[in-house]
Amino acid sequence: MLKNNKLDKSFGPVGTSAGMLLFFAGLAVTFFSFLGLILVLIGAFIGFSYTSTFIDFEKKQIKFSNNLFGFIKIGKWIRVEPDMIIRIKKSKKVWRAYSRGNRTLNITDSDYRLILYNSRNKEIIPVKKTDTLDSAKVELHKLSDQLGLSLI
Repeated sequence: MLKNNKLDKSFGPVGTSAGMLLFFAGLAVTFFSFLGLILVLIGAFIGFSYTSTFIDFEKKQIKFSNNLFGFIKIGKWIRVEPDMIIRIKKSKKVWRAYSRGNRTLNITDSDYRLILYNSRNKEIIPVKKTDTLDSAKVELHKLSDQLGLSLI
């Protein structure tokens, strides 16, 4: 069984909005000029690219993937060893954009992530993103049971 966990937009919320605007503007301009295709490609790349994690429970492997244009998946599979650990880590990302009037727009994204660590407690990849600590604890127990990892 293969499970896909969507993590983040590659260019943040502001970049995603700008990319979608370029994409739809390029679609409108394409009817009049071939230069609109360049806008469509740039907008699709910026607006639809995101990161995700694929988990294959049968083969016990995890893949961190950059999904370019929303459908081209780039990444490599990592075999889950019995001595690996999954832990909860609080994540707080701040996306900052500046307007033409030099005003700052900060968008804060706080969540809890399940992170896969190797046997030497080195962070390998994020596995899943949740909104609350309680849901992260539930997912931690589920994933550790399904992948055969021990809890500390």
